[in-house]
Amino acid sequence: MTDETERREPSRIELHDLGRMRALANPARMQLLGLLRLDGPATVGVLAERLGEAPGSVSYHLQTLAKHGFVQEAPELARDRRERWWRAAHDYTSWNPLAFRDDPATRTGLDEFRRQVLDGYHRELLDALAAEPALDTDWVEASESADAAAHLTAPELAELSAELAAVRDRWFRRGRERRDGTRAVRIITHTFVRSEP
Repeated sequence: MTDETERREPSRIELHDLGRMRALANPARMQLLGLLRLDGPATVGVLAERLGEAPGSVSYHLQTLAKHGFVQEAPELARDRRERWWRAAHDYTSWNPLAFRDDPATRTGLDEFRRQVLDGYHRELLDALAAEPALDTDWVEASESADAAAHLTAPELAELSAELAAVRDRWFRRGRERRDGTRAVRIITHTFVRSEP
């Protein structure tokens, strides 16, 4: 891994309109974007095989993602004019829920998108649980799944969120490139106010 890769700030795309939210609120499109972000550029055929989807369906989803700025073609990787390569246009997606608080339609779109994100996390965690018996013991021991609850003020919650984001971002930058002995790992953090019973 180069020092330049670790120093480069991750690029992001902001969800700021309903069209972009709806485009990404599709499970297949979320998976496609995730594969391109984690594994790098790929052809429609490779992506179709990885997702178990028809190439035409994958191509349609990629065109939709491209229309909204999530992915872009990578023609320099093609061996001929028929081969189409795609890459993620950004390292991650961000949004600010407060920006949509007063617009019910956009708020509904953001909620749909966020529910899809959470469903994706749930599927990934279940897949990891199912795959755990086949993992080497050092990978199982290094993994963690935990939660905690605390009574905090809003500024304290903001401080906690910022600290977790800094740790996540540091490891994201460090683990951008594949190296010998590495495996793809998932880092999922949530800090939120619990609903009162």
